[in-house]
Amino acid sequence: MAKIIWSVIDEAPALATYSLLPIVNAFTQAAGVEVVTSDISLAGRVLAAMGLAEDELSKLGEVVFQEDANIIKLPNISASVGQLKDCIAELQGQGYDIPNYPENPANDEEKALQAKYSTCLGSAVNPVLREGNSDRRAAKAVKNFAKKNPHKLRAFSENSKAYVAHMEGKGDFYGNEKSVTSAKDQKVTIALNGKELKTINALAGEILDGTFMSVSALKAFYKKTIEDAKANGVLWSLHLKATMMKISDPIMFGYGFVAFFEDVFAKHADTFKELNVNPNQGMSDLEKKIKGHAKEAEIKADFLAVLESDSPKLAMVDSDKGTTNFNASNDIIIDASMPVVVREGGKQWDRTGAACECVAVIPDSTYGMFHAEMVADCVKHGQYDVTTMGTMQNIGLMAQKAEEYGSHPTTFELSEAGTVTVSAEDGTVLMSFECEAGDIWRMSRAKDIPIKDWVRLTVERTRIEGIPAVFWLDENRAHDAEMIKKVKTYLADYDTAGLDIQFMDITSATRFTNTRIREGKDTIAVTGNVLRDHLTDMYPILELGTSAKMLSIVPLLAGGGLYETGAGGSAPKHVEQFLNEGHLRWDSLGEFLALAESLRFLGNKHSDAKLVALTAGLDKANDAYLDNSKEPGRKAGEPDNKASHFYVAQYWAKALAEGDNAELAAKFAPVAASLVENEAKIMEELLAVEGKPQDIGGYFHPDNAKASAAMRPSATLNAIIDAI
Repeated sequence: MAKIIWSVIDEAPALATYSLLPIVNAFTQAAGVEVVTSDISLAGRVLAAMGLAEDELSKLGEVVFQEDANIIKLPNISASVGQLKDCIAELQGQGYDIPNYPENPANDEEKALQAKYSTCLGSAVNPVLREGNSDRRAAKAVKNFAKKNPHKLRAFSENSKAYVAHMEGKGDFYGNEKSVTSAKDQKVTIALNGKELKTINALAGEILDGTFMSVSALKAFYKKTIEDAKANGVLWSLHLKATMMKISDPIMFGYGFVAFFEDVFAKHADTFKELNVNPNQGMSDLEKKIKGHAKEAEIKADFLAVLESDSPKLAMVDSDKGTTNFNASNDIIIDASMPVVVREGGKQWDRTGAACECVAVIPDSTYGMFHAEMVADCVKHGQYDVTTMGTMQNIGLMAQKAEEYGSHPTTFELSEAGTVTVSAEDGTVLMSFECEAGDIWRMSRAKDIPIKDWVRLTVERTRIEGIPAVFWLDENRAHDAEMIKKVKTYLADYDTAGLDIQFMDITSATRFTNTRIREGKDTIAVTGNVLRDHLTDMYPILELGTSAKMLSIVPLLAGGGLYETGAGGSAPKHVEQFLNEGHLRWDSLGEFLALAESLRFLGNKHSDAKLVALTAGLDKANDAYLDNSKEPGRKAGEPDNKASHFYVAQYWAKALAEGDNAELAAKFAPVAASLVENEAKIMEELLAVEGKPQDIGGYFHPDNAKASAAMRPSATLNAIIDAI
């Protein structure tokens, strides 16, 4: 029996799985496909790190190297320290004997414990599973549906004051970058003043980048953006990705927090030192540390005074709850937050809930340039028209931990001033950097085999689509200059006659793509790992309303397939609503589309007519789901995620009953009839739980029986599905 592995993850997509997976298994088993689960949730990884559960992530990391790998990966938590601590506390409350996370380890035992837990932080999952490059695009049916049923994009004001500020010159990662290509397989050592920081095994042909962010330049940048925001009368907001860049971005977040509340941190420096307050963890952690302290009320009043003063207004995560942009480093995730800035007409929300034009502060210009041009384009030309805009497809280099998102093990907050060297095995210094104490130094890497595959995939998609493809590579960036040489060499191996393949820097590529999008034309953006992440949230959110509706296919280098189901950035709010009201507004369209691609892969690989028919039926069901607008409603009392699963099951069964495969038609004809005949009763049972609080036994680690009962409340539907 063919096998698909379905990842068990976190939050709203995990809840949806309790309802969807029984339906999926009932249909796929009819065609000889078994769908099995693999728990790579944050709670599962914590328990594995403590030796109390199987290490499913490591097992899945071995599967991706198998020729027949077929994995459907739902969005998982890229955990911050705060989320990790909350997860540990929940597991302890459930009776698991695990220790607390030692934030400030005092001995070797605590350092070892911190190292174990740290494997669960940040982007722990994606680098393990993404052993292939990314092919992301909107299915034609999804794009056409969005044009016919446009979501709301708010207009930019005439003479809008919204803009993006990023660092420039020699202060940031872009300006300080150096890059070399390793001539052979060898050990390469990173050292500070001759003291080893890390030794890696570099491969022949691998691109190695070294760079650093000057903390003094970062502080000056923050100070200027705060002054400019005040002068320009705009809201100030910081946009980072501490969930993925788990070493560098929390540090940058902390400096931003201190810069905005400079006087408060100076006034209470002794108290904060006494309480081990770490600004990198934000206001929520600070409030926990000061709770019960004699100066708690005074400190809170001082922070509030800054927010109420004539300093620039600060963007809010949740105005109703008084949660600011500095609540926690993982609250603002740039690839989710910046599309909202553009969608809302260059605005974010202040303390009163009013939408205000903002300056989006993005220190790292390597991707800040993209967001700057996105906002500038809309300030100049106005908001996009969803009914006519073209689409951005993306071919992303991400295999084998390519580029910045694979840099966690080689990112360092420098303990002293001096020279950072990157040396070859024979002692030759490949790169050197003069840095100050506290500077953030990083090495990122891109191996040769993924680059070759990236070029192959680009040529293949460009020929299939017949539209221009643009490599977003800047000859003035050290890394990109090395990459351009490789890409041009490998392009020569292919017949590119008649294909429009170009190279552009980030700003030029953004302008080129946006001009075509406004003309209703489509473009393929060929980017590195980080830009892939930013583009494949920004454009789909503008085009489709959500990035969860994108096809996200990762053709694995070994021959298998990884099918990702879109972004989970709004998942926490979905769970909160479900727990309070029994309504889950998570849209599982990403899962439906990923499953179709996964089944298509199996059917083609095994030349299996029944599987081909099953896939064709699901394609029709997905079209019907869109055409009949069966996506979950936003409010309690409306059909939610559970109802959307019912309708896909009904449409899928009807398509199979009317299809060409006699065996499947005979099996699913009575199923389709039952689902149609009992529709009113099933919907009544599903809607009966709307508005009622739900107990699932845990946020990070739900009780399976409770969660299943909450997500499968229709006895009628369950009986039909379970009998297939």
